[in-house]
Amino acid sequence: MSRAKLILALDLETFEEARQLIDELADSVEIFKIGSQMFTAYGPFITRYLQSKGKKVFLDLKFHDIPNTVASAVKSAVTLSLSPNNDPGYAPLFMLTVHTSGGKEMLEAAIQAAQAQANALGVQRPLIVGVTVLTSTVKDANLENLVLERARLAKAAGLDGVVASVEEAALIRRELGPDFLIVTPGIRPADASVNDQKRVATPAAAIKQGSNFLVVGRPIIQATSPRQAALKILEDMKK
Repeated sequence: MSRAKLILALDLETFEEARQLIDELADSVEIFKIGSQMFTAYGPFITRYLQSKGKKVFLDLKFHDIPNTVASAVKSAVTLSLSPNNDPGYAPLFMLTVHTSGGKEMLEAAIQAAQAQANALGVQRPLIVGVTVLTSTVKDANLENLVLERARLAKAAGLDGVVASVEEAALIRRELGPDFLIVTPGIRPADASVNDQKRVATPAAAIKQGSNFLVVGRPIIQATSPRQAALKILEDMKK
């Protein structure tokens, strides 16, 4: 498995805050996550801004609806891979999320729509990962079984991987093999607050359990020096 990569969750209120952070982290962070907050406020503008700077965008909107609606949403997302100005440095959309609780038919519709649209546009298909159970969910006796069940469903439907907490990552890796991607949110350095997350882990623990992508937000965004915080996490990941 290749070295795990950092994803910065760009969960901010204004574009100006986002722009300053993107500029500060330009030489250290390659992948940025755009979630519901920023996309609701700024729509495709914020993703295209990042892509125009050559950054990879993880579009985390957790599509969950009837199969046809999700397929249409994914089709629109793939269109973001086209540069409006034919900019050679423009990065295609890197990855997006759907929710595995939508069922196999919905997941299959998503991957099929993504591939068809990518082929039609002549662009690379973005990775599609399925959200299993949110990391704000309190762990109970059935949680591991539920996460594994949804991860198996995602793989059977043709998805590239899943989003899961570090507590389930090792189980998914063992059951579904080395090529199935695992995106792990709730990453916190040892000295950071857990905030509203219930199932969190340090970067080292997540990598040890088999995670491919580590999503970090507040420990970097709220740091006195976001750049130094990001560099420290990257150094911890290398170790």
